[in-house]
Amino acid sequence: MTALKVLMVGGTGTISTAVTREALRRGHEVTLLNRGSTTKRPVPDGARVLQADVADADAVRAALGDQTFDAVVDWVVFTPDQVDRDVALFERITRQYMFISSASTYQTPPRSLPVRESTPLHNPFWQYSRNKIACEEKLLGLYRERGFPVTIVRPSHTYDETSLPIDGGWTAIDRMRRGKGVVVHGDGTSLWTLTSASDFAVGFVGLLGREAAIGEAFHITNESPVTWNTIVTLLARAAGVDEPDIVHVPSDAIAAIDAGWGASLLGDKTHSMVFDNSKLRALVPEFNPVVPFDVGAREMIAWFDADPARQKVDERMDGLFDILIERYRPRPL
Repeated sequence: MTALKVLMVGGTGTISTAVTREALRRGHEVTLLNRGSTTKRPVPDGARVLQADVADADAVRAALGDQTFDAVVDWVVFTPDQVDRDVALFERITRQYMFISSASTYQTPPRSLPVRESTPLHNPFWQYSRNKIACEEKLLGLYRERGFPVTIVRPSHTYDETSLPIDGGWTAIDRMRRGKGVVVHGDGTSLWTLTSASDFAVGFVGLLGREAAIGEAFHITNESPVTWNTIVTLLARAAGVDEPDIVHVPSDAIAAIDAGWGASLLGDKTHSMVFDNSKLRALVPEFNPVVPFDVGAREMIAWFDADPARQKVDERMDGLFDILIERYRPRPL
């Protein structure tokens, strides 16, 4: 494969670090543009770093000079105004612009499964998702109007060893180790799709430089969904707890006590999500997720256990768990 020159805005997040590593592994030339802020993930060896805040157009232009790129990937675009900023900055210097959207933009709740790229975009519950939909619409409009070279990628719930994919994060693990209950929304049987960042990276890097990907949208996900009860149980066992004390709480009740937590549930996690990656595989046949979640769970717990400073308990979240569990734990007859 021809080596590509790739610019990534950000590049040290959960997904972007894995993508940077995979791009470098394939021989691409990767430049990261970021503010140089402290991160828990080091810059992968081989990546070049330029320092500038993407919100400062003059600083970005000064940092980039007259460079051009085969692909620009901005990991931190969330609103249409930020899309306008990026179009002004990058349209003349790239052959492909990768927009990071979200699988939460799909119809929520979905009318049918599996979800495909043809599934309508509609999320009345979560402003984050509506903003991403507006970004997609603007970018596709620019593609239709003047051929702006956008490729849209919709990650679902993607994790690495540093990012526990359960409500409360380390707070929930700490509670389970102390024998305390943890909250799981609904009855815990809805299906959820968790994708290792390293698996995601294979699919994403495979889209770089693909003319057939221009003007198109792709999700990149695992295809082995598990229930939320299983997710919590696998993390508990990785943490040395044989059987977690799970207390099921309706998502509406969680939303009533914490609007932000509730929005992420009602707008995303409450509903079963299963995906068909056929469209991606047609262009990237090497995409084949290989990391099962039980392996991912052990890697996460090992990462947190390697440094106690990482084991931060959120006292507010801990208190919300206590309140909800007191209200919703089944009483003995």
